[in-house]
Amino acid sequence: MSGGVDSSLAAALLKEAGYEVIGVTMQLWPRQTLEWDGFSGCCGLEAIVEAERVAYELGIPHHVINLRDIFAQRVIANFYQEYSQGRTPNPCIRCNQYIKFDALLQRAKGLDAHFLATGHYARIEHSPNGYSLLKAIDTTKDQSYFLYTLGQKQLQHLLFPLGNLSKVEVRRLAAEQGLPTANRQDSQDICFIPDNDYRSFIAKYIPTKAGDIVDTEGKVLGRHTGLAQYTVGQRQGLGLASNERLYVLRFDVTNNRLVVGTEDQLLNNRLSATNLSWVSGKAPREPINITAKIRYKSPETAAELSIRDGRAEVQFVKPQRAITPGQAVVFYQGDAVLGGGTIENRVD
Repeated sequence: MSGGVDSSLAAALLKEAGYEVIGVTMQLWPRQTLEWDGFSGCCGLEAIVEAERVAYELGIPHHVINLRDIFAQRVIANFYQEYSQGRTPNPCIRCNQYIKFDALLQRAKGLDAHFLATGHYARIEHSPNGYSLLKAIDTTKDQSYFLYTLGQKQLQHLLFPLGNLSKVEVRRLAAEQGLPTANRQDSQDICFIPDNDYRSFIAKYIPTKAGDIVDTEGKVLGRHTGLAQYTVGQRQGLGLASNERLYVLRFDVTNNRLVVGTEDQLLNNRLSATNLSWVSGKAPREPINITAKIRYKSPETAAELSIRDGRAEVQFVKPQRAITPGQAVVFYQGDAVLGGGTIENRVD
């Protein structure tokens, strides 16, 4: 229970359906709280208070589970380490993979729970062939992109009660249930970064080192203030005088150079991905037609997926804008999530 309307209603619906429900909230902020006053959303002190209120209203036990050490190692440290290597990570995916659906799931089993339920907008189906992970009915809230690392081992112990509901229905049902979180605003920021100011956060861990901004031919156009302060596709804040709009194309970490180019140069049809995960537990043996997303808010695009030596090669039908190393590419067939991986690079 994160203290938000989604997990609150999930608990209420399960109790209504006859389950014996126990509420659990993760304690994630480090012990030295003065530096971490910015913890918000599902990670902050306010979330625990709200979750306790909901549990009290529902008449269910509530537990606070301390996972701050593994969160600091697996999510926070990885976040700035990836940036130091010129990559752009997705901490929400890592939190799902290592915290919610690994460490928390194991702790839930320790409480004799048969299932771990969350307020994620996604669906799980069971058939003789195993468990499938599907998109939510509400496509505007679908969170299956963040869940691609789930496999058969996890899915058999998970419940997503909101997968067949729209966000409007969730708020309406929460209000009808009298839940105190019914009108609580959704959190959009990275929970451990105050005001979503990731540049200031990263600067605490990665020494900023100025260097050259160059075009694709190596011509020096200006100076950058530190590679970790930029993202692929960025146009604003480059401080360059040019007759055409220039965007960040990639990071030359070895030479501490920021490579920029035109918007056309941001487009590419192919990418390579590693650290692959498959919902079924099996990678496709032959090239297959899929749709894929290169970031949460990007549209699904038709593509061909091939696996070679544990690496995914994705050939898109339409060029993709700002393919970003470190981000996740997720593979779909219809409503089903096949799996995904971490983008290594665009393939020219």
